[in-house]
Amino acid sequence: MKKHNYSAGPCILPQEVFEKSAQAILNFNDSGLSLLEISHRSKDFVAVMDEARAIVLELLGLEGKGYQALFLAGGASLEFIMAPYNLMKEGGKAAYLDTGTWAAAAIKEAKLFGETVVVASSKEENYNYIPKGYTVPSDADYFHCTSNNTIFGTQMKEFPSVDMPIVCDMSSDIFSRELDFSKFDLIYAGAQKNMGPAGTTLIVVKEEILGKNGRIIPSMLDYAKHIKAESMYNTPPVFPVYASLLTLQWLKNLGGIAAIEKINNAKAALLYAEIDRNPLFKGAAAVEDRSNMNATFLLNDEAHAATFDTMWKAAGISGLPGHRSVGGYRASMYNALPLESVQVLVDVMQALEKAI
Repeated sequence: MKKHNYSAGPCILPQEVFEKSAQAILNFNDSGLSLLEISHRSKDFVAVMDEARAIVLELLGLEGKGYQALFLAGGASLEFIMAPYNLMKEGGKAAYLDTGTWAAAAIKEAKLFGETVVVASSKEENYNYIPKGYTVPSDADYFHCTSNNTIFGTQMKEFPSVDMPIVCDMSSDIFSRELDFSKFDLIYAGAQKNMGPAGTTLIVVKEEILGKNGRIIPSMLDYAKHIKAESMYNTPPVFPVYASLLTLQWLKNLGGIAAIEKINNAKAALLYAEIDRNPLFKGAAAVEDRSNMNATFLLNDEAHAATFDTMWKAAGISGLPGHRSVGGYRASMYNALPLESVQVLVDVMQALEKAI
C-alpha cells in the first residue's frame, strides 16, 4: 500500500531523491566508491558542495546580490547561538518576535549575548496566531523572526520593514513560496523540514553584515570563516548535503519556487476547505495565519478519535498526530507531498462524517 507521509520532520522527499541517493551510497559517480566513504576534499564532492551552494542562491533569486550559502551542521538550534554571536554587538541589543517553541528557544539563547527585546508574543494564546502591529526598536542590532511554526501551524504572511538586518528561521517553509528574499540578511533552515534529510543546516547570509559587532568569535561559530573556507572549514555532512542538492535539482526541474508554490497553495486550499466544511473538525490556528506547510486541526468531539485514527491508518496515512503542545492532528504538506495524498486525507475525513 502506498504511504502518505505527513511527518513534520524528517520530511517527505521526492522518490527520485531516494533512488539517486541510494545509488550514490552504492557507487558514487561511477567511482567504485560509496558517497559515504569518499573524501570530502575529492573533486567529486567539492563539485557537489559548489553546485548545492549555487543552486540555493539561484532558486532564491539572490545570485550576484552579495549573499553566500553555507551547509553546516548543528541544526537550526545551533543557529540560535551563531546568529547573535555574529550580529549582536558587545553591549548591544536584538529584537525578537515570539511565535512558537523554536522562536522562544532562539530568544533564550540570544539572552546569553545581550539585551534581547521580545517585540510581541502569542504565547498567551498557545501560539495560535502571528502577532501584528508591533514596533521594533530602532537601535536593535537585528530583528529575528520565525517564518513558519511547525508545531502550531502558523505562518508569517508579511514581514516588517525595518532599518536593520532581518534574520529569519525558515526551517519549515524554505523554498515553499515566493518571497523577496533580498529583504532578509540572514536566513537559516534545518534541512530536514522541507529540503533534505536531517544532518545539515542551510545558511544564506549577506556578507556585508558580518564582522561589525566587535566580538571575538570562536572559529566554528564564525560565518565569515565558513564562507572563506567555502563551507568546508571542517568535514561537512556529506550525505545530507548531497541529498539536499538532489532535492533542489528536483525543485528547479519542476519550475522552481513559483511552480511549487502553486501546488502548495492547492494542497492547503483542499485540506483547509474540508476542515472548515466538515462539522467534525476545527482548525487550531487563526485562519489568517494558517500555515501552508503544517495544517493543525482538532476533532470537535474526541469520542471520534479512535475511529478516525483507525480509518486514516488503514488508508496508508502516516505521521498525522499533532504535537503534544496542540494535540489533535497535524498534516505537514511539504514540497514533496503530492496533491493526491491530501485528497486521501480529505476522503477519510468525509468518510468519518458519513460513518458518524
